[in-house]
Amino acid sequence: MQTSVYTETLKRLKAEGIRVTPQRTAIIQYMIASTAHPTAEMIHAALAPQFPHMSVATVYNNLRLLADLGLIEEMSVADTATHFDFALSPHYHAVCSNCGKIVDFHYDQLTNVEAVAAAKTGFQVTGHHLEVYGLCPECQQKLKQANN
Repeated sequence: MQTSVYTETLKRLKAEGIRVTPQRTAIIQYMIASTAHPTAEMIHAALAPQFPHMSVATVYNNLRLLADLGLIEEMSVADTATHFDFALSPHYHAVCSNCGKIVDFHYDQLTNVEAVAAAKTGFQVTGHHLEVYGLCPECQQKLKQANN
């Protein structure tokens, strides 16, 4: 786990007057370590052995709190469940329209997109995100095999 990110996250919570509970700590650690863009249900299932009395609602409420603080990104992908991403660095998402898999990618040429948008629209831009949709390599292979 990236200790400095974890430490900075806990400092931010304390600065906001938010209690650092064992459940909240476990959710943060899970989010920092995860590359799977988990749902609240996935996090709950992973942490249930450690916290058998923690509900999915508790996980979701903690994720919502972290999202409201800008520490994680909430992703509503098509009509599927809400996924969450602890964005350790600016990045974008490729989403499989068949299986729902989400993969991070970096594209440095969009670093000034907010300034360009502000200049062209007059908006005071506060952020952006990008998702591209298509078929992941696994779904492409399955489709190819099904058509042969």
